[in-house]
Amino acid sequence: MTGAEPESNKTVLFQPEQLSDLLSTAVLVLDQQLQICFHNAACSQVLSISAKRLSDQPFLELFQYCELGKEPLLRALQQQTSFAISDVQTILHDGHPTLLDVYLSPFEHQQQWYLLLEIRQIERQRKISQENVQQHQHHAARELVRNLAHEIKNPLGGLRGAAQLLESSLSDEQKEYTQLIIAQADRLRKLVDRLLGPYRPPQQQFANLHQVIERVCQLAQLDNPAQVRFQRDYDPSIPVFRFDPELIEQALLNIVRNAQQALEQGGHILLQSRILYQHTLHGQRHKLVAAIKVIDNGPGIPADIRDTLFYPMVSGKPGGSGLGLTIAQTLLHQHGGWIDCDSWPGHTEFTLYLPISDTEETV
Repeated sequence: MTGAEPESNKTVLFQPEQLSDLLSTAVLVLDQQLQICFHNAACSQVLSISAKRLSDQPFLELFQYCELGKEPLLRALQQQTSFAISDVQTILHDGHPTLLDVYLSPFEHQQQWYLLLEIRQIERQRKISQENVQQHQHHAARELVRNLAHEIKNPLGGLRGAAQLLESSLSDEQKEYTQLIIAQADRLRKLVDRLLGPYRPPQQQFANLHQVIERVCQLAQLDNPAQVRFQRDYDPSIPVFRFDPELIEQALLNIVRNAQQALEQGGHILLQSRILYQHTLHGQRHKLVAAIKVIDNGPGIPADIRDTLFYPMVSGKPGGSGLGLTIAQTLLHQHGGWIDCDSWPGHTEFTLYLPISDTEETV
């Protein structure tokens, strides 16, 4: 009768390092100085950095910006407590902004404490979910505004007409009061018309997107009290394609004006274009999509209005109407496109996505 095989003769099928390299989650181990002493293969993809640069590197130096900071990492080590942090805003080493879910788990090895980090990139999934939610909210908000606007316009018309009739029976001194009523009624009507936004469908034609961006830049520079500097970075591979140049110009100008107003003390605005392949908008995959970025180095958008930024009457500026971004989003929607925003202190980036369907070789 053969006895059990000795423990020492058992074949080790897998090494821990081999298994960790099969994971799509980035796994790192930090020492008490927060230096990286182990990382798996997924770290390079999740954090957009080469494996060579990951070795023996201070963890926080992997980022241009990381909302996480040292304190939670050191607290996990000192208190020897595991916890998770969601929606960590970061700027990767290559300048790409992304959101991360981070799970911190301290462990002891050879009488030393280490910190195990599991990192998942959630930006893409979050963007898709956020786009769907915002799309429904945008439609609901616009329907509400349209109903309210029509309810306001009817009594305004009656109020203005009554003031005009009354004016004919008053003395010249008293007419200034009816004229004030008429002027304020006209002002409210214009505000309501702006709330309703553009009513005509896009008049699509073959046009050059970069010519539209250049016109916006020229218009913005005509009224530029803070002497904001404009920079361009265009992708020459974007073809001439069908869109309404007037409506896209208006949408882009609204965003550029906002960026100028955020740079009261001066700064720079980068107008950038890129072509995206197999990009999904509103649940539909497009072979080609033009992405126009408006990037400024201002103070950033307040956190309390980021999720409602495209709602009517929401503004981060004192006295702002909060309609510019709402109208811009509506104009992109009419083209089957979308506007997205990323912002943190010192950097605000609006991206206009415009599907490319019919193209033309030359304009």
